[in-house]
Parts: sequence; structure tokens; C-alpha cells
Amino acid sequence: MTKFLSRRFFLTAAASASFGHVALANAPLSSIRPTMRGGAAAPAKGAKTVTVRPATPQALIDAAQLGGTVGFAVADLRSGKLLETNKQTTGLPPASTAKAITALYALDALGPNFRFGTQVSTNGSIANGIVSGDLFLIGGGDPTLDTNALFDMAAKLKSLGIREVRGQFFYVDNVLPNLNDIDPSQPDHVSYNPAVSGLNLNFNRVHFEWRRGSNGYSVSMDARSNKHRPRVYISKMSIAARDLPVYSYKDAGGVDQWSVARSALGKSGARWLPVRKPGLYAADVFQTFARAQGIVLKNPKRSTRVPQSRALVTHTSAPLSTILRDMLKFSTNLTAEVVGLTATRQRGGRATTLKASAKLMSRWANDALSMGNASFADHSGLSDASKVTAQGMVNAMLVARRRAGFAELLKPVAMRDAKRKVIKNHPIKVNAKTGTLNFVSALSGYMVAPDGKQLAFAMICADTNRRRSIKKADKEAPQGGRAWNRRAKALQQQLIERWGAVYG
Repeated sequence: MTKFLSRRFFLTAAASASFGHVALANAPLSSIRPTMRGGAAAPAKGAKTVTVRPATPQALIDAAQLGGTVGFAVADLRSGKLLETNKQTTGLPPASTAKAITALYALDALGPNFRFGTQVSTNGSIANGIVSGDLFLIGGGDPTLDTNALFDMAAKLKSLGIREVRGQFFYVDNVLPNLNDIDPSQPDHVSYNPAVSGLNLNFNRVHFEWRRGSNGYSVSMDARSNKHRPRVYISKMSIAARDLPVYSYKDAGGVDQWSVARSALGKSGARWLPVRKPGLYAADVFQTFARAQGIVLKNPKRSTRVPQSRALVTHTSAPLSTILRDMLKFSTNLTAEVVGLTATRQRGGRATTLKASAKLMSRWANDALSMGNASFADHSGLSDASKVTAQGMVNAMLVARRRAGFAELLKPVAMRDAKRKVIKNHPIKVNAKTGTLNFVSALSGYMVAPDGKQLAFAMICADTNRRRSIKKADKEAPQGGRAWNRRAKALQQQLIERWGAVYG
């Protein structure tokens, strides 16, 4: 039974954005503030009271039994004075807390009102509904482009009276580097590790669904949204008579060819898989919608340049501030990589890899945010090759707090009891960015103590030796990973409780 459940997990897990949403767990080891023995009632006149002192940081760390390293730093937000630290100068993987730095990097280069654009243009004339030249679907790097937007663009093209394109249908995706994935050390099938391109769709994920019938299994691959479910032709799935691996991937030229183990399917199910050819994926879906509107298009081809042309339809994204707020809330890796690459491009950088772009961001962060010796390998934190210190992250939070609007981009982090239920009206309020990799758990942001005192903090728990021992095939759900993460999140909450009691 255990083996079957494990395969089902890999089959249906909706792993998102480097597991950025694991909640804080377990009750604190100390009270919020010193309390009187016997409860909160006022003592009788002359009665002796006994206070409960918060546990020391080392006692909390020892009780968590995480192994590896626990680095943290907490500072007074107004004065910037460090109040309490542990291993604060040790370089550790920031996981998705790196996205907070990426957000600052992008805001500084692009501004909060920057918008991405996606365009349909032609180099030909239009007469009687017929385009004599070629049609171009031109990506502007928009990480939030979705199926609904492509449908609307096709409908607008139809509203111009266009019904046929005599020339070729091209897609253009080279405004940003085309990268096969974010972190090649991740398993092939995890949707939080898609390709990166100048033309992206649905966070570069395709929806795989299966159902068992009287004649065997039926499978579908589509680019579904809340309104549409266009079939996708560039991603194909076959069912293989095997037990493991559950998924396998092969680049079959113009097609992402997947196979899945029949023994793991069960009756029915669905999950998102990564797309490795995002530009072609978007063009595939747009062609389907154009044909549904009665517009004849040839099969898409890639172009690395656009001749002189005129725009017919333009889709514009939400402002960057909105995109970043969602990125920090849902921890979307693709968004982080795209906005980071776009910021580097805006600064005049010619980075063709994530590592090169992240190196430029590291230089900026060490200078502009006083991070010291931060070294980023990407913009999302998915790679554990990135290294920051807790003190460097606190310095970044202190500098960032003076930049209007940044703190409001961070999501509220709920405090939870031993059963992982949210504690309503908790006296400590936290806004922060979470970060989770296998055997790495980080949290950076701001807290308001019960008396209103504001603190900036950063915590990184990392057992890098245990992380390095995980086989690639097991990285989606390694043995012991969830239990370790729960203990790490519990420790983070306990430290926050302590700081609220001691410094608030």
C-alpha cells in the first residue's frame, strides 16, 4: 500500500512554485509574554506571581532536531539595531525568499507600473478579410499570459474582419533567452521547473488528465483555463506497461513526448506537467483559437526576427506591482525568472543564462541592499547553489522597508496552533516571504509585536548534506522531507513568539 500511495503522489501532486506555501506548524514552546501562574486573572493583594521566561534560541533549535544549520537575525526596524542572531554570517540557500530580492531588483529597474505586452502583427496588406503577408505572434516575456488572453486576442483578430492569412504564421520568443528549464537537477515532470522563454503561456504548464473506461484509458493534454480547454498538439502522452519511473520525458523534435506508467494511474486523475517548448505551445493554442474563429492559419514556425510590420492586436499585462504581489503570494518560479531576466535586460545586461543574470542581480543586491556577499544562481531560489546570509537578508529587509510599497507586497503569514489551525487575532502580525526546498526552510520579512514594536527578521534552516543525498527521482517528495519541514516551520514560529515576548 505504501508503494502505491507513493506513486499516486507523484502522479497527481500539484507541486507549485518550489513548495512555497507550507504553513507554520505546532504550538510555541513559550508564552507570547510573561504570564502569571494559574491564568490571567489578577492576583490577590500581596500574592506572589511567577513569570514564565521564553525558551532560549538554542533550546528551541535543539528541540527542533533539524540537523544542519539554523541561521537567523532579527533587528529593530526603526533603528536597524540587531537584537538577536545565530549563525547569521553563514551562507545558506535562500529558497523562495530569493523572490523578495528579485522583486526589489525588478522594481528598481522597471518601476511598479511596467507592463509586459504580447502582440499579433503582420507585414502584409489586408483586403477583403485576407492578409497577403505573414502573421506574427510576438512575445514580450509576459509570465502571466494565459489561455483566456490568447482567446481574446484571436477574437479581436476576427473582429477586424480577418478570415485568412496567405503567408506563414510565425511565433517570436527571443526577447528573452530560451531555457529548457530553471534547475536541471529537478525531476523532469515537476511543473514548478518549466522552460523559460520570451513567449510563455499558463506558467508554461500543460494539463494532463486520464480516465479509465471499458476499452482502457483515455488521456488528454490541454491548455485549460476557467473558460476554455483547447487541446494541445505539441505535448503528447503515451501509457507504458511499467512500474517505474512514473513519468518519462523525451524531446521528440517539435513535440514534448511524455509517457506514464500504467500501474500508477488508478481510475482517473489529473496534474500539470511542465512545457519545454513554451513559444510553440502558445502558438499552438493561438492557432486553435484562430481556427475556431474561422481564421485560416498555417502551422506555426519559429522566427528570430520580425520584419517591418504593423500591430493588429496587443495584449497588455497587469502592472508589475500586481505581478510581483502574486509572485510573492503564490511563489511562481517562472514569474521570478522572467522579471529577473527582464530587469537585467533593462539594465543593459546581455545575460543568456539564469546564472549570468542572477550574478548581475547579486552585485546589485550587495551594493543597493547591503547584503554583503550574497550569491544568487537564479531569480526564483529553486537552485540550492544560491547562497545568502541571515544578516544579509535582514539588511535587505531594512533597506527595502524604506522603499514605498514593498512591505505591502509580502503576504500575511498566519500563526498556527499544534493542530495547524490558524490562531485568530494572534497578537503578533507577520508579513513575510516563505521559502521551501527539500531540507531547506526560510522566512524573511517583518513582524509587529503585541506592543506595536516593528522588527525585521530572516531565518534559514538548512540541512545541505541531507539535501545532497537525495536522488533526482525522489526530489519531489523525499523520505522524511515533510516531517523535517513541519519541524522547521514550527521552529520559525517559536522564534517569532520569542521575539514578540522579549523585544515587544
